Amino acid sequence: MRSKNTPIVVVAYNRPKSLQRLLTSLSKADYPNTDIDLIISIDNGSDNDSVLNVANNFNWDFGNKKVEYQQVNLGLRKHIIQCGDLSTVYGSVIVLEDDLLISPNFYNYTVSALDFSKDKQYVAGISLYNHQFNVHKGEHFNAIDDGYDNWYFQFASSWGQAWSADHWRDFKNWYNKGQDIANNTKVPKYVRSWSEKSWLKYNIAYLVEKNLFFLYPKVSLSTNFSDAGTHVGIGSNLYQVSLQLGLKKKYFFSELKDSKSVYDAFFENNYLKKYFYDYDTDTTIDLYGYKNVYSSNYLLTNKIINYKIEKSFGKFLKPLDSNIINDINGDDFFLYNLSVSQKNDKVLNFKKEFLYNIKRLNYNDAVHYIKLETFRKFRVLLRRILGK
Repeated sequence: MRSKNTPIVVVAYNRPKSLQRLLTSLSKADYPNTDIDLIISIDNGSDNDSVLNVANNFNWDFGNKKVEYQQVNLGLRKHIIQCGDLSTVYGSVIVLEDDLLISPNFYNYTVSALDFSKDKQYVAGISLYNHQFNVHKGEHFNAIDDGYDNWYFQFASSWGQAWSADHWRDFKNWYNKGQDIANNTKVPKYVRSWSEKSWLKYNIAYLVEKNLFFLYPKVSLSTNFSDAGTHVGIGSNLYQVSLQLGLKKKYFFSELKDSKSVYDAFFENNYLKKYFYDYDTDTTIDLYGYKNVYSSNYLLTNKIINYKIEKSFGKFLKPLDSNIINDINGDDFFLYNLSVSQKNDKVLNFKKEFLYNIKRLNYNDAVHYIKLETFRKFRVLLRRILGK
């Protein structure tokens, strides 16, 4: 089928207010026609009557609405897998968890990206969300702006995503073989630590193993409230990002070979390797200092280790990559020759590192925050001691 009729699947469980918020944003979005199915898939639960009422009472003016209440509790992993399987029925599918809010232009972007990715073997899915936070390190992140409307990331999306039938079949064929990723060091340790309720960690491992990418937008078409639910204890604005609010009919997508914005599962830009071909055609890029396995003789990192420094760079520009691309002078990133051991007397500038990520922290605010965090940790410790 044509991408412009791609159905929207909303995944819901026990958050009626979140579901209502998402459905309201869907009703305000721009669509190319009124032949678009909306499927609200609700996992079975003992207190889901209010969620079911929200779904049943919602008016959908752009096609058929289907409310599917699961007969047994699937859990998030099986639930998402089942929803992804709908891509093989419809030809493609957009999947939205209930704690999201979407841009009015989300549908135009998604069908454009699906059409663009057709027959491009390196694309394994479409993300509506634009990551701006490195989940491994807890630091700010931005993809390099290379003039295109997209970037590539070896990190599957769970906060608004789309798959064509081909994208999904290839992943499912791999997934159904019963993958064990616990000791796969090519997959970030943080991802491997996620619970077995997570479908996402398997989709990420699939991308890493097959050297595939999700196509991501430069400006987000979805944002995440992280409302309390299956994987979240309390709500958070940590993953909130700016939404594209204007209507955009035409997108300018890059092919992988032309992009300067191609990131691995560790949030590191593969494009930077070209700057060090004189040293090694496969230099390991580790600007965040999170990688522990180096498969090359040369390493570009912020770590201070005892190897010969061939070249160093400063950390002033944002995002991190631009300091390397613009050859900024300084002693914050080091290109090491791992075949030559050498004493390194460099020292980490903690204040500079700290202020790079937050710009400025008011003294009184800092003291107040420390008090709040100390009190919170004390309460957690007290509950553990009392067994509550």
